[in-house]
Amino acid sequence: MDEQTYFDANRLSWDQRTKVHKDSDFYDLVSFLSGKSSLMSVETEALGDVAGKSLLHLQCHFGQDTLSWARKGAKVTGVDFSGEAIRLARELNEQLKLDARFVECNIYDLPQHLEGQFDIVFTTYGVIGWLPDLERWAKIIRHFLKPGGTFLLVEFHPIVWMFDDDFTKIKYPYHNAGVIAEENTGTYADREAPIKRVEYGWNHSLSEVIGALLKEGLQVEQFEEFNYSPYDCFNQTVEVAPGRWQIKGLEGTIPMMYSVKAIAD
Repeated sequence: MDEQTYFDANRLSWDQRTKVHKDSDFYDLVSFLSGKSSLMSVETEALGDVAGKSLLHLQCHFGQDTLSWARKGAKVTGVDFSGEAIRLARELNEQLKLDARFVECNIYDLPQHLEGQFDIVFTTYGVIGWLPDLERWAKIIRHFLKPGGTFLLVEFHPIVWMFDDDFTKIKYPYHNAGVIAEENTGTYADREAPIKRVEYGWNHSLSEVIGALLKEGLQVEQFEEFNYSPYDCFNQTVEVAPGRWQIKGLEGTIPMMYSVKAIAD
């Protein structure tokens, strides 16, 4: 199978997910529409005051985080390849009377769909595993960052993706060893959802992530690892503190997410 076939299958999967996610307790759209921010402290503390800044959100799903930044005063643009997600994001933008833009395309193709540069490029939580080539990803980031602009990635740790779904054994390599095909049912936001599909992903080591950014001239200013997830989106989790989940039996022993903040030259 070629790369486009993988992307097409994943895009259809995210179309299905979006239809479930919008009504899930996980995304809690009612509270969001009432004013609750969807952003986590890791990203808000890393970026600080964004008022008046232009922000590009890569792989934005249906735009809750994008719109949360808009509420903080940023001029935002969200990008996702799921037509269902972008349609819903635009509806939410209209409903909330915000001034966000949303672009429907694969981020590798973004220079053909969007012009300009941004003060901030932002992407978080379960994003890079859908991309086969991080050097191409880093080129997109650099293309859209203003000189001196900030890139922020907050992502689940590659060690998490080495395990099987129930965290009983190591199943996958740490480094990118090619495409991983998995047949999945349900979704992290609703494990009983009546959807079933084959999805395609890629594991990426920390050295691959940071190396790709450095190759494009981005200077890493901050790197952190965290031993918890701010989302209850994995199997076999236990809440060890409010809003902090760890894997039962592995509490505190493995990193579960990391952040990279980098500045364009």
